[in-house]
Amino acid sequence: MTTETAALQEEEREALLSIYEGDEFFKQIDSSTFQYKYGVSDSMKSFVLELKWGPNYPEELPVINMDVFYNKHVISSLKQKVIELVKSEGEQFLGMSMTYSLFEFLKEKFENLIAEQPENPVEHEMDKLCISEQDSSQNLKKEKKEQLTKAQKRRQWNRLDSKREKPRGWNWVDIVKHLSQTGSKEDNNPIS
Repeated sequence: MTTETAALQEEEREALLSIYEGDEFFKQIDSSTFQYKYGVSDSMKSFVLELKWGPNYPEELPVINMDVFYNKHVISSLKQKVIELVKSEGEQFLGMSMTYSLFEFLKEKFENLIAEQPENPVEHEMDKLCISEQDSSQNLKKEKKEQLTKAQKRRQWNRLDSKREKPRGWNWVDIVKHLSQTGSKEDNNPIS
């Protein structure tokens, strides 16, 4: 960040704080992040726009964020539309302080934008969901867990070591016992 950029940002920060002093909808998150709430608080017809200045702001656009927790009820198409509108408006202000202009621009467009937001976004999102028959049949056929008696569980526990692993050699074959059961090759091929 150059000293000129830092000076411009500091100047704009002071201007924003003096302009929005006492405005309950404006909020400064940190030295380079600002939020403005549009609409009636805690209603479905409201949202928050967050602008975060980068190190080269105002020579570049601020980061436009609609994914704040307050906006969890806002449909994604509206969020995307707001971001696109603010970006296109911000293009003309490159090189100048633009945070106030962008907040005010969105105030003017708010009524038209919020008309897209349904009263009950949960129902709107549920219309998009669909359940296929394949999914429901998979849920019904869950694997049944093997039910063991206490004695079986105890025996299984005794077979494991402290790391809950079977001891080394648990599956080894006793060669002598195996050979005594099968016999040697010579026994199988009698010489005449």
